[in-house]
Amino acid sequence: MENIELRLLNMNDYMELKDSMIEAYHSWAGSYWKEHHIETLLNIFPEGQIAVTVGDVVVGAALSIVVKYNDYGDDHTYQQITGNFTFKTHNPKGDVLYGIEVFIHPEYRGMRLGRRLYDARKELCESLNLKSIIAGGRIPNYHKYADQLTPKEYLQKVKMRELLDPVLTFQIANDFHIKKILKNYLSADEESGGYATLLEWNNIFYEKDPRKISLQKSAVRIGLVQWQMRLFPNLDALYEQIEFFVDTVSGYKSDFILFPELFNAPLMADYNHLSEAESIRKLAEFTFPLRDKFIEFAKSYNVNIITGSMPLVRDGDLYNVGFLCRRDGSHEMYEKIHITPNEIHYWGLVGGDKVKVFETDAGKIGILICYDVEFPELPRLLADQGMQILFVPFLTDTQNAYTRVRACSRARAIENECFVAIAGCVGNLPKVENMDIQFAQSVVFTPSDFPFPTNGVKAEATPNTEAVLIVDVDLDLLKELHHFGNVRTLKDRRNDLYEVRYLKGTE
Repeated sequence: MENIELRLLNMNDYMELKDSMIEAYHSWAGSYWKEHHIETLLNIFPEGQIAVTVGDVVVGAALSIVVKYNDYGDDHTYQQITGNFTFKTHNPKGDVLYGIEVFIHPEYRGMRLGRRLYDARKELCESLNLKSIIAGGRIPNYHKYADQLTPKEYLQKVKMRELLDPVLTFQIANDFHIKKILKNYLSADEESGGYATLLEWNNIFYEKDPRKISLQKSAVRIGLVQWQMRLFPNLDALYEQIEFFVDTVSGYKSDFILFPELFNAPLMADYNHLSEAESIRKLAEFTFPLRDKFIEFAKSYNVNIITGSMPLVRDGDLYNVGFLCRRDGSHEMYEKIHITPNEIHYWGLVGGDKVKVFETDAGKIGILICYDVEFPELPRLLADQGMQILFVPFLTDTQNAYTRVRACSRARAIENECFVAIAGCVGNLPKVENMDIQFAQSVVFTPSDFPFPTNGVKAEATPNTEAVLIVDVDLDLLKELHHFGNVRTLKDRRNDLYEVRYLKGTE
């Protein structure tokens, strides 16, 4: 097979370009770009004129200009958008890449050369930080059905694959969506009946003002603490162990550090002579001092800290809460919503009622404590608010309890197209009632599609051993998945049939 190459067009290509275009539009006598047209395009916008060659012969091309789209709007003709074929409409400061031509020599169709040209255009659009690619698309098979179908009916049948249109079918397959139907867009196009589709491909990486420095990162580093339960002689000793992990994780320039649920339970050893319910309420006395220490560490070590969870007494009720301590010194509280039967029976815990997405300098995050991740409605509500990473501090005593948290966390990553990071406690606490044994394996889960690991596991720690897991995740991969994934669970949900919504108490 002869070599295929994608490259920029030049004037030496003109005769081959002309021959291929005449063959591509054989039903339009004399329909090809003249030499002065190509010369103008190469002078004003050389990077927008792309050729595909087979065996060093130009067999197709994609020609483009940049326009300030609001100057023309959706109701325009081909003649207007090209400035009566002078291309004076090209504006280097515009916001849209306008496709004025794509063709492939008929003998070379079926080699996916058109797809290569479209992909090159998309890369150009992204590199120039333009909003979108827009083009008027012919519907050359419409004349066969014009006496039976309106243009709208014809488009619908093509979209549903009941009919094949060589141009429109290809454009839909390349992620273009139809904005509207244009009438008299290209009056000479008798095959299309003078109609055209106004097509758009959106650049999901577009930034409105690239001159501003973006404070949000795309590559995010996460540190998970797989915490060994051990007895501490006093609160200062606990602080020292916490600072060790914060220091270690921040040394790797991490953006987040996640501690497990109720990691401070060893402090209950001094109250083991009390009932379980009384003991955990004594533990709640340390919550605000711990929060303040975490805020101090977040600022001094320049890392966002998710504090796992701690008990909190409020208006006489006992809650399980944690804190997001940002490295800028700000902090917010999150609450465990669902309480297990064990936690109700032994401790008298009650569930909170606030669920929200937190804004950080490294993306939008959600935080759910252990049992909460087993209720798929909560992560879906967070995903609807733009959550990119879900953090799950957990505490499980047995492997079957851990399996529930693990399996559900993995499912939440897939169905909500996000990363899910879970961290738990390991080891034993023989002097603390109802906290005797722990089992954990900390993991970062990903969606399941080509940019991600095949098994949906980005990284995992050694089970039941104290460890720190440092993991990098790329938030830009989530953007691509949302728009171009093999499945798109957020977009494809049948909102016309069912919905998940808040009822009360949320922020």
